[in-house]
Amino acid sequence: MDPQNQPTRGATEGAATAANSVVRRSHPRQQLGAELRRLRDLAGISGRELAKRVGISQSTLSRIEAGTVVPPLPQVLGWAEAVGAEEDSRQSLRSLTEAAHTPEVEEWAGALANRPHLQDDVQAFERDAQVVRNFQPALVPGLLQTADYARRVFDTFDPPYAPEAAAAALAARLDRQQVLYDPAKRFAFLITEAALRFRPGPHRVLLAQLDRIISIETLDTVTIGVIPQDIEAITTIPHGFVIYENEDHAVASAEPIPGSMVTRGPELVDAHRRRWDALARMALFDNDAREFLAAIRDEIHRIATQ
Repeated sequence: MDPQNQPTRGATEGAATAANSVVRRSHPRQQLGAELRRLRDLAGISGRELAKRVGISQSTLSRIEAGTVVPPLPQVLGWAEAVGAEEDSRQSLRSLTEAAHTPEVEEWAGALANRPHLQDDVQAFERDAQVVRNFQPALVPGLLQTADYARRVFDTFDPPYAPEAAAAALAARLDRQQVLYDPAKRFAFLITEAALRFRPGPHRVLLAQLDRIISIETLDTVTIGVIPQDIEAITTIPHGFVIYENEDHAVASAEPIPGSMVTRGPELVDAHRRRWDALARMALFDNDAREFLAAIRDEIHRIATQ
């Protein structure tokens, strides 16, 4: 560290105390960001200059310090080198980075304790992303759901929504769907045949839902792949997941029964990408997908009119 950038002892202790106070109240990724920001401030290096030294954009640096982006360990160590961090600080950064790469799990009960629904959380990811890849093995993705289908899906939740909360969740889910028409974004969906046949109500509900999927597939911003039940498998069908990507970071999200799980660590996000690529090789696209969807719709229509 340059002597002219060396803070006074009191300032150092004050900054460390403040940072530690924040750390105790925040998630590991926010702790990591706060510590990286603290070390940069102590070194007296601007965000613009440090971004150049580390080889990232200034916007990425800001996201890292805010705890939105979780950097890989080599990038964290490069940061530590650039600010002249001591060995104990580097060890602390290693531990924080490892913790920050661990998936975040939020239980439904706790997440819904003070608000009627969680659609706004999902919408924030969708608005921030340039590319969204959504795999669903059990039901139609929320961005593609009709109002009636979505309402009936919310009715199946356990614990159940209160009537007013269910109405708010439905309105928020439908509001999310406007993002599909943003020309600056791209959406890719992989849906299994089982999900396409999931029927949370009378046959007419599923017929309307299939019609909507067929219509949405025509958008330039949307790609839909369908995975037939009898396709030869080249990978296992895991739980559903969504990958949100933009130019400087990516996030993967899943919804196991107890709550939601968000993965920000690059290695784990890459694992989701590899599974996506394998699933995509099992899927039908374009005309093949349209013909498959039409065939399922015709079959459901025949059943409904018998």
